[in-house]
Amino acid sequence: MNACRSPESAIEFKKYYQLRYQVLRQPWHQPLGSEQDELEDRSIHRMIINHHGEVLAVGRLEAINEQVGQIRYMAVAPQAQGQGLGQEIISHLEQQAKAIGLKYIKLNARELAVSFYAKLGYQQQGFVYQLFDDINHYAMTKVLK
Repeated sequence: MNACRSPESAIEFKKYYQLRYQVLRQPWHQPLGSEQDELEDRSIHRMIINHHGEVLAVGRLEAINEQVGQIRYMAVAPQAQGQGLGQEIISHLEQQAKAIGLKYIKLNARELAVSFYAKLGYQQQGFVYQLFDDINHYAMTKVLK
């Protein structure tokens, strides 16, 4: 049985960051550590972990201000894709955003993920930037209800 929750130990955080690195940075030959930033301690982290202790999906929510949050670092392990785990992480992060009083969520979606977020109610706002000279990102927003 899978559980969606925050990492609860240093070992779980290590696995959490390792999945972020493996999915979001390593394929583009980025250095270990580039999967983290200065907002880790002020953010809400969610992961899906199975009964074997394997982290299958991760995501992070940070409050930009008292009304707006941003979801970042969404990653699903390749062997776990297509099972609804990304949607589950988003749902949990949106619940947390509502619980702390946020009204809007924004994110920068990789081009291949735009349709995924659109299915979850996010509206595309336009091109934002290109990461690693290869990955186009598009701003997307959602009003929380």
